[in-house]
Amino acid sequence: MKTKPHHDDTICALATAPGTAAIALIRLSGNLSHVIIRQIFSPAQKNLNLEKPMYSRQYFGTITNEQGILDEVLVSLFHAPHSYTGEDAAEISCHGSVYIQQQIIELLLACGARLAEPGEFTMRAYLNGKFDLAQAEAVADLIASQSKTAHSLAINQMRGGFSARISQLRQQLIDFASLIELELDFSEEDVEFADREKFFTLLTDLRDEINRLIESFKAGNVMKNGIPVAIIGKPNVGKSTLLNALLNEEKAIVSEIPGTTRDTIEDTIVIGGYTFRFIDTAGLRDSDDVIENMGIERTYEKIRQASVILYVCDLSNCSGQSAEEMLGEFRSFVGDHTKHFILVGNKIDQLNEIPPHFSEMVEMRTIFVSAKRRENIHLLAESLLDAVKDLDAQSNTIVSNTRHLQALQQALQALNSVEAGFRSGLPTDLATIDIRNALYHLGSITGEISSDEILGNIFGKFCIGK
Repeated sequence: MKTKPHHDDTICALATAPGTAAIALIRLSGNLSHVIIRQIFSPAQKNLNLEKPMYSRQYFGTITNEQGILDEVLVSLFHAPHSYTGEDAAEISCHGSVYIQQQIIELLLACGARLAEPGEFTMRAYLNGKFDLAQAEAVADLIASQSKTAHSLAINQMRGGFSARISQLRQQLIDFASLIELELDFSEEDVEFADREKFFTLLTDLRDEINRLIESFKAGNVMKNGIPVAIIGKPNVGKSTLLNALLNEEKAIVSEIPGTTRDTIEDTIVIGGYTFRFIDTAGLRDSDDVIENMGIERTYEKIRQASVILYVCDLSNCSGQSAEEMLGEFRSFVGDHTKHFILVGNKIDQLNEIPPHFSEMVEMRTIFVSAKRRENIHLLAESLLDAVKDLDAQSNTIVSNTRHLQALQQALQALNSVEAGFRSGLPTDLATIDIRNALYHLGSITGEISSDEILGNIFGKFCIGK
C-alpha cells in the first residue's frame, strides 16, 4: 500500500527556467521553510510579525547576505496543509539575474535547506494526499503540453477525471471480492454469498470498459505527442516542397533531381489546436542505390506508424495511364481503415485545368495544391483537421500514459483469468489470487498501491522545481 515516509528535511529549487529573465521564482517546502525565510528576509513593513504570517498574502522586502542587500523580493508563505506540497512552504519572487538566483539558493542551503530532486515537490504533494498518482503524472503532461488538445487532456486528468473512472472500476471489483473472501471464511458450510451470474456480468462490464480505455490510448497518444502525418509519393512530385509549405519554412532540401530525400525529415506544427508531426519521406520507386533503398524502407515504416497519410502526385505529368497506375499504388495503402488518407494533387501552377481523366478516377478525399506557390495549403490544413475531428480530449476518459496502458492490459489479463478459473471450477481461494492481481494493477494507476521504484521512475522524469 502507499506509504508516507518522513520528510523532515526542507527542499528548495529554482521553479522558473534557468537563465536570465525579468523574474525568477524560487520554492521552499518543509518544516524549516518559514524559519529560513525569517533568517534571510526583512519585510519592508517594520512592525510585521512573520512568526504568524497572514494566509494568502505576499510580503515585499529585501533579502540580505553578508555583503548587504542582495535583492528586493516578494515572498509568499503557505501553511500546511494549504500549499502545493501539503507542507509549510514559501516562494520567493526575485529579479531574474542568474547571480541573484544563485546567491539566494546558496543562502537557503546555508540555512538548512537542501536542493530538491527532480519532481520532488510533486512527489511530496502525492505522498501528502494532495494528488493521486495519475493526477501527479498529469502535472508533467500539463507542463509539456504544446497544443490545445494536449492541454485539455492533461487538465482533465489532473482534475481527476481519469482517476475517478479507475476508482469506480476498482470499487466494483472490491465489492464483489469482499463477498468472495466471506465465502472463504464459511468454506466448511458450502455457501455462496456472491451470485456467480452477477459476477460474470460484472466481469463483462469491467472488461468492456477496460478495453475501451485501452483502445483510447491510440487517440490519447497522438493528442499528447502529436498526430503523425506521413508525406509519401513518387520521387520529385513535390513532397519536400509541400512539407516546407506546411511548416512555412525551408525545412527540407528541394531539388529537381529525383531521390534527393534519402531519409525521413520530421517537424511539428499546431493547426486548430492539434499538434501534427509531419514526416517527409524518401520517394517510392525501384532503385539500385543502397542508401536510397534504406530511405525507402524507412518510408514504409513511417507509413505503418502514421495516423494520416498524404499521398502526393504530380498533376503536371499525369497521363491517363500514369494516373491509373498511381491510383492503383495509392489504393494498395488504403487497406488499413485505422488510417486517414488524403490524395494531394500537386503542381496546379503548371496546369490550365485539372486533367479530366484524373478527376473522374478519384473517388477519395483529394486536395489540389501548388506547394511551390503555397496555393490551397489552407484547404489541406482544413482537410487534416477534418481527418482528426473525432479526437476530443473532453468528451470521454482517454488514456495517454504508457504506464497506465500497461496496467490496464495486465488488469484485463487478470480478469480473463478470473472468469476462466470460475467457469472451469477452480477453487475459490485460487481464483481470488487473480482478483487481487486485477485490483493491484488498477490500484497501481492511481497510486493506491505503489512502490518506491515506481515512484522514483515517475517523478525522476519531472523537471527540478516541480
